[in-house]
Amino acid sequence: MRIGIEAQRLFRPHKHGMDIVALELVKNLQQLDQHNEYFIFVKPDEDNTVLQETANFHIVEVAGGPYPLWEQVLLPRAARRAKVDLLHCTSNTAPLKAGAPLVITLHDIIYLEPLDLRRGSWYQRIGNLYRRWNVPKVVPQSRRILTVSAFEQARIEQRLPGSPLQVVYNGVGEQFRPITDGAALAAAQAQYGLPERFMFFLANTDPKKNLRGVLQALAQLKQQGQLACKLVMLDYKESALSAILQELNAPELRADILLCGYVPNHQLPLIYSLAEIFLYPSLRESFGIPILEAMACGTPVITSTTSSMPEVAGDAALLIDPTKPEAIAAAIRQLQNNPAERAMLAAKGLERVKHFSWRETAHQVLQVYKQVVNNERVAATRTA
Repeated sequence: MRIGIEAQRLFRPHKHGMDIVALELVKNLQQLDQHNEYFIFVKPDEDNTVLQETANFHIVEVAGGPYPLWEQVLLPRAARRAKVDLLHCTSNTAPLKAGAPLVITLHDIIYLEPLDLRRGSWYQRIGNLYRRWNVPKVVPQSRRILTVSAFEQARIEQRLPGSPLQVVYNGVGEQFRPITDGAALAAAQAQYGLPERFMFFLANTDPKKNLRGVLQALAQLKQQGQLACKLVMLDYKESALSAILQELNAPELRADILLCGYVPNHQLPLIYSLAEIFLYPSLRESFGIPILEAMACGTPVITSTTSSMPEVAGDAALLIDPTKPEAIAAAIRQLQNNPAERAMLAAKGLERVKHFSWRETAHQVLQVYKQVVNNERVAATRTA
């Protein structure tokens, strides 16, 4: 088989979410499959050593233009030149005229729900409008739609009935493990200025990450004199944080929050391992990879009762209603004052992550490729 994989953002220096999923999929397919030929379509960027070519894995750099132009014109042109038997688009959208049988990974379809164009960054808003236009058009053309949780599968079936759906869970990187090297931990603590006791919270400007709810919870704890841990956030703008604190009339909370800037993926295990609690009270997630990352590092997790998060966390996290700041505050209070419960959740988390691996993800995706290409060949034989 000649397999094309769209991984447009693979070389971007700051990888998040879907970028990491694409990278882990390709790396694990590379280890798993030395027989079939792969063409990885990427946009040139700084981090171009993250993946190495091998005898059957070819990196095809496709330069040019904004994402819609790249995906709708340049990507299908490159796929046709490579004569691929199948094109897997890994980040929700795909070319309307792919020139090859399509497999699409739909991580979520939140952009098909009512949009509030006043919320989130301009980049997120424009991206959601593009996805809202593209996805309903390309899904009917696809031979297989992969999604990442049973929750998201049900949402897709509701919004896009008749889609050829299959759930393939995400995994967790092998670098995520409890770090016990005292020197490495001390170096990370000094490098990022981390306090002795802190909660770790991964957020961006997307309202679904629920930073507002977290800050309201912290304000309640501070007012009650029960905030024992600082809050550490990565890669978040000071101006955006200040604006929310002003809206909440809680500027005094700024002293309890540390903004660390961007932390490379390979250093995240150090942050997780140093954290007393990992906070992930999102309003909606299609999967929630950071839940598994924290668990793999032995960090107790507070996450939500909504969407996919109970499916991923199982009984290995403290689950709360993310719409209620008082529930977030109660969970923080419960864990920061109870070392035994933190240890219990950490142990459960280490067991839970054994059910998720990128190797298994890659194995299942490879089976999909084989089925789709075989079906195409059988159909071609019948019409010949």
